[in-house]
Amino acid sequence: MADRLYLDHAATTPVLAVARAAYADGLERWANPSSPHAEGRAARAALENARARIAAALGWGGELIFTSGASEALSIAIGRTHCDAVLVSSVEHDAVHRVAPEAYMIPVVGDGTVASAALIGRLGALGARSPLVVIQTANNETGALQPLGVLGGIVRSANGLLLADASQTAGKQKLPEADLITVSAHKLGGPPGIGALLVRDFGMIRPSGGQERGYRSGTENLPAALAFAAAVESKRGWVDRAADLRAHLDGAIEAAGGQIVAKSTPRIATIAGYRMVGVASSAQLIQFDMAGIAVSAGSACSSGSLKPSHVLAAMGWGETAASEVIRVSFGPETNRADIYRFIEQWKRIAAK
Repeated sequence: MADRLYLDHAATTPVLAVARAAYADGLERWANPSSPHAEGRAARAALENARARIAAALGWGGELIFTSGASEALSIAIGRTHCDAVLVSSVEHDAVHRVAPEAYMIPVVGDGTVASAALIGRLGALGARSPLVVIQTANNETGALQPLGVLGGIVRSANGLLLADASQTAGKQKLPEADLITVSAHKLGGPPGIGALLVRDFGMIRPSGGQERGYRSGTENLPAALAFAAAVESKRGWVDRAADLRAHLDGAIEAAGGQIVAKSTPRIATIAGYRMVGVASSAQLIQFDMAGIAVSAGSACSSGSLKPSHVLAAMGWGETAASEVIRVSFGPETNRADIYRFIEQWKRIAAK
């Protein structure tokens, strides 16, 4: 498997060496952080230190609740925030739509971003005293960045709360100005099974009892928290390099007759969607995989379901065109040689 090329980091990225070491250290601290004895108190101190380190590394000055991942963080925020109504953008991750199936939908324009006028119109028609608005920082399929600086101001002027899903950008970009933010450790080199809900003020959400200051039940996962902290503290210079790699890949794809999804809007450098005209994404995935290259046809949560992408549909893509799009996403070790290898295979598959 050494010659495999992994270009699906938006689904999950390999655990960094520093995170693996921190996890191993955490396994030696086997006591329950909620126990009152000396061993438990030592574990609690390590847990709180990890919490503070993560918040500091992310530049977050509010509260931090450890969760099992971004999906649970979204569920807590949407289900327990004090609000009169929930509004979500039409391109949110499936985890959002599953937990808020009856939420009011905010449409997007052709580049996948929420237009200010659309948000203003939805808030005005709703008339809720304190709505919760859920908008991701960067789309997990296209990489399109939402203008949360502008959108957040609109939400605040409507006496609402903004929940930003930063699963794809936390640790890679500055956190947005939001009231609640969800973070996933395994998207930034930490272990799977842990994430966080960042809350500006605990008064925004209803407690449930149990651990995490009464906002989430379950024994705290100390090894994963320590690994999470080590990962988020790691250097991110590779993100700047990714911008050059993605620009090079964009140019090569267009030169080969491919189409770039959300080309007209700013995108995070680590994610790109490409259409190979006339070739189904399922066929592309098989051929790339046979050539030793791992890519996807959307989010990992839905790419195996053969359902049309709700993201591309919301952007106005027809079913045929949407079914020909794949996602390429970069990680810390992705380099120029990897891009050349991918382009070579892209051309070979397209030529068939």
